[in-house]
Amino acid sequence: MDSQAQTFHQRSVSIKLWPPSQSTRILLVERMTKNFITPSFLSRKYGLLSKEEAEEDAKQIENIAFAAADQHFEKEPYGDGSSAVQIYAKESSKLMLEVLKRGPKVKEHGEVMQYEKDTATHGSVFDISGSRRSFIDAEEAEELLKPLRDHEKLYTKICFSNRSFGLDAAHVAEPIVTSIKDQLKEVDLSDIIAGRSETEALQVMNIFSSALEGCVLRYLNLSDNAMGEKGVNAFGSLLRSQTNLEELYLMNDGISEEAARAVSKFIPSTEKLRVLHFHNNMTGDEGAIAISDMVKRSPLLEDFRCSSTRVGSEGGIALAEALGTCSHLKKLDLRDNMFGVQSGIALSKSLTAFADLTEIYLSYLNLEDEGTEALANSLKESAPSLEVLEMAGNDITARSAAALATCIAAKQFITRLNLSENELKDEGAILISKAVAEGHGQLTEVDLNTNSIRRAGARALAQAVVHKPGFKLLNINANFISDEGIDEVREIFKNSLNVLGPLDENDPEGEDLDEEGEEDADNEVDLESKLKGLEIKQEENY
Repeated sequence: MDSQAQTFHQRSVSIKLWPPSQSTRILLVERMTKNFITPSFLSRKYGLLSKEEAEEDAKQIENIAFAAADQHFEKEPYGDGSSAVQIYAKESSKLMLEVLKRGPKVKEHGEVMQYEKDTATHGSVFDISGSRRSFIDAEEAEELLKPLRDHEKLYTKICFSNRSFGLDAAHVAEPIVTSIKDQLKEVDLSDIIAGRSETEALQVMNIFSSALEGCVLRYLNLSDNAMGEKGVNAFGSLLRSQTNLEELYLMNDGISEEAARAVSKFIPSTEKLRVLHFHNNMTGDEGAIAISDMVKRSPLLEDFRCSSTRVGSEGGIALAEALGTCSHLKKLDLRDNMFGVQSGIALSKSLTAFADLTEIYLSYLNLEDEGTEALANSLKESAPSLEVLEMAGNDITARSAAALATCIAAKQFITRLNLSENELKDEGAILISKAVAEGHGQLTEVDLNTNSIRRAGARALAQAVVHKPGFKLLNINANFISDEGIDEVREIFKNSLNVLGPLDENDPEGEDLDEEGEEDADNEVDLESKLKGLEIKQEENY
């Protein structure tokens, strides 16, 4: 099985709770609709909705809840999506109750009642994103943007996110935005063309671009607009006029190779850029090379995200080399690309420049042992204040575990460690447990699920973290721990079972494909004695 096939196999084993399937979303809508049209004490007091209105409200509530949960999941750098599911359920329940207590919609002066106030104005921020995604027409745009006509208030940030502007609404917004552009410092135009035709969407983007051209921004968010090259060109006049940007977000924008080149070409200066996010695009190798040119011109870069962008080895090497110029980097997220070993080795050479690095996300990059070992050896000598290390799904075996463990042992400020969906087995797990056992007083989460770990490795990990103050989660699910091993681990955590993650996917009779085929009970003593002589060197100076 080649490395890509192995990575695919490993990912298929891991259960992700978010996003829900389309059938699950439809089922929720159907259940809410049924609740709305079923007589209850609330309907007797507030009125019963018609089936048409119930279906409309249920769909709208589900969309709002999904958007809120998805936004949370997007910002959640670690986890299986369970917290997003909780938000999805909580938001749905809250809005359902609001509709039930509202009863049938009542029109006042031709306006349909809203779930909540649409516009938030506080201090220097003007925000119409609300909690529900919606289409707005000219009339609603006029009403929503009315506060911006009050020139006594000095708004420095506007957020139009989550509202889909039609051409007529954009024409209403244009003179209003133009009138305040000289005072603006932050602009959020993410997700403003959802559901529009390409022709209308490009015209809307052109209008906003022209209206904002020449403003001096520190923050610009154009995410979730499915722009592609045409969209980037539509925002060209705005992008070309920016010389002081500190934060730029182009996530989930369909940024192709051509679009990435256009972005790199349009922005005249990135010397002040501190945050650059290109998550979830179709960038590819050539696009990554274009982005790397921007990175080279961004010496103050602190937060770089280029995850899920279809970047292979060539693009990965280009990005790795460009990052070597970013000595102020604090957060690096390159997850879910096809980098391969050589990109990992190239990145290891740049890591020595990252003295301020606190978070690094390198999961699902096909690093294998060679790339992992190179990165671990380099990281050991840099990033003394590292707090988050994530290298899940990289075909890491016990062969590179010693180098990885030595690196981890040197990182005494680490709070979260994710090495899930690898092949560390007991030998690697015991080495990792030795690495975190001493010191590491700030450690809160360790994830080694899906690593073919048996009883000895599970016990070692449990013993290593059980007494750490503030520790929150040990995830060793989806391994090969015997029933006796499960009981042993639970006994170790008997006074803090909430810290031990679920073990429902563990397979006590699971077999790995190693030719040795070592059985758990027969080899524990030999394994631990073999590992006893392996020392993990800890750095004395941080």
